[in-house]
This record gives sequence, C-alpha cells and structure tokens, in this order.
Amino acid sequence: MTTETLTLVNTKDGEKIAVWKVTAHKNPKPINNTVVKGQNVFLTHGTFSNKKVCLRIAEYLAEIGHDCYIMEWRGHGDSSIPKHKFNFETIATYDYEATFRYLFEELELDNLHCVTHSGGGVCLAMFLVQNVHYIDKLNSITTFACQAYGAISSPKSHARIVATKLFNRLLGYIPAKKLNMGPVNESYYTMRQWYDWNLNKDFKSSFIHKNDMTQEGIKQDTLYQHSLYQHTLNKNNSCSNKTNKKPKTSSPNDKEYIDYRQYMSKITTSIYAISAKGDNFISPTNGCQLFFANFTNPTNIFHEYSKANGNLEDYDHTRILVSRNAATEIWPTVANWIAAHIVSSV
Repeated sequence: MTTETLTLVNTKDGEKIAVWKVTAHKNPKPINNTVVKGQNVFLTHGTFSNKKVCLRIAEYLAEIGHDCYIMEWRGHGDSSIPKHKFNFETIATYDYEATFRYLFEELELDNLHCVTHSGGGVCLAMFLVQNVHYIDKLNSITTFACQAYGAISSPKSHARIVATKLFNRLLGYIPAKKLNMGPVNESYYTMRQWYDWNLNKDFKSSFIHKNDMTQEGIKQDTLYQHSLYQHTLNKNNSCSNKTNKKPKTSSPNDKEYIDYRQYMSKITTSIYAISAKGDNFISPTNGCQLFFANFTNPTNIFHEYSKANGNLEDYDHTRILVSRNAATEIWPTVANWIAAHIVSSV
C-alpha cells in the first residue's frame, strides 16, 4: 500500500504546480535480496499526460523504500490551468524551478534521482542547462523515450510531422482524449516547439540569447525579466487592448537564441537512457540516441528495449513505462540504477 500526498508549489510566473509525494507503509522490499538505503526520486511525465503515467513505477519504487515526488506540468492533473500560453521551455523554466526549489530548499533533501518520460526528460535537460548548480545535487537520471530533435529519419517521418503540425495548427489543439493518446489535449502553441525542433533538427530556445548565459546557467536578471513578462501577461490576459512588450534579454549584437545542445555536456549526472523499438513517431530509438549523444559522462548507458535485444516485446511510447512487461523487466533496472548511485553518508 502506498500513500499519495499533494503539495502545490508556486512558480515565479504565478502558477501552482502539483507535486505528489508517494510513500509506502510496509517495510521496504529487497532488491536482489538486499534492502537498499531509501532515496528521493523525482518523476514527471510528458505531453498529453499527468501523474498517472508515472504512478505505477513510483509505487514500485516506494515499496522498495524510496520517497517519490511526481510533478505535474501546468495545465495537467492537479496543477493550475495557466492563464497564458506555454511551451516546453515554459515548463522547464518555471515548473521545474519551483519544484526543485521546493525539494531542496523547503524539504532540504540531501539526495535526488530523476525518472522522466518523454518530454519530461527534454524539459529536465533545459532546466539543468539553465540552473547548473542543481547538477551536482542529482545522484542519477533515468529517461524513458526521450528525444527533442531526432524524430525525422526519412521522407515519410518528415511528412508525418509536417502533417501533424498542420492538423494541430488548424484545429488549435491535439484531441488526445479522442485519439486515446492520453488525458490532456495539448495546444498548438505548446506542441509547436517540438515540431520545430524536429523539423529544423535543432534545440533552440524560444527566449534565451547567447549573451544571457554564464558558466552558472541563465542570468538571473534574464529570468527575472522573463518571469515578470509572463506574470504581467497572466495578470492582464483578460484585457485584450493592452500590449505587453517582451523584455530585452540580450544586447542588440546578440540576436541568436541558444541551442541547448551546446550546453548539454555540462550535465554530468549519470544517465540511463531507455528507448522503445516500437516507438516510431514521438521518440524513435534513433532520435533518443541523438539526444543521449550530447551527454558526455562515460558512465552513461543507453538501451533499446526490443525482442531483438532479448526483451519481452517491441515496446511503444507508452508501454515502455506503463505495462506489465515493463514492470517485469524494466522497472528493476531503474531500481538497480538508483541503487548503484547512492552516495554513502560520511
């Protein structure tokens, strides 16, 4: 049995983000006949989803002794419905920042492992590039089906993304519920960033210029100006006759937005990247490998789960995380990855 406890944390642009703590009542179950030291695990979902996609693996990890914290994106699950449009980078910049601030400053956690699905891993990478000081606080990262700019490998996959983008633009949103893709319909504004990354084969920011970055990440003044801008938009959203100008975040001579790929090598936390053979659209293995290649820690591990590799099935984008077979053969490898990256207290 596990217990779920909800906390709402405040973002710097005025939203409330749901963070669910999942804990178990019974004595922890052993892994490989060994009871491991309990750790803290941050989990989050991707588009079209909410906490439910992470809940089963969180319950599994809780039952072996870990405290799990599932973050739900704005507009998803029990997080607030945003008053203004948002994209992947909005979530990385504000939702992750609020959650990590809560975990490390309010709860004062002394360890944290991350487990993400799909866009959750993409946002984690952007967040860590922006906030380099959190990298050394992380013990390990596990990504399921994570890619941002490698979904296109053929004319067919290119045409599919162009068609999906056009359909999304014309309709205004992706009807995920009707298409059985998940419980949350995503807007065109949210999804456009993902389409453009894949079509352009880049990982460009939507608001951060090169001159806004330092060795420690994004300049706090840039973040402050952008959060002020977002907060003003939220506050005045109902006043259609008001004009809100974007803040200046760089010098006139530095107009180019950063490409996050140029900074991903700074993320030195050990990463276990998981891809699914049957994921042929959102996060194909080739795309996951391209994303993984920008992390340079030699201890990182990449594995495609497929029948060819001796696994139970050619998993798809969802079943790689949520299925009986995943619980049987994949979740234990995540638990082992966490156990292998426990830092002993001095």
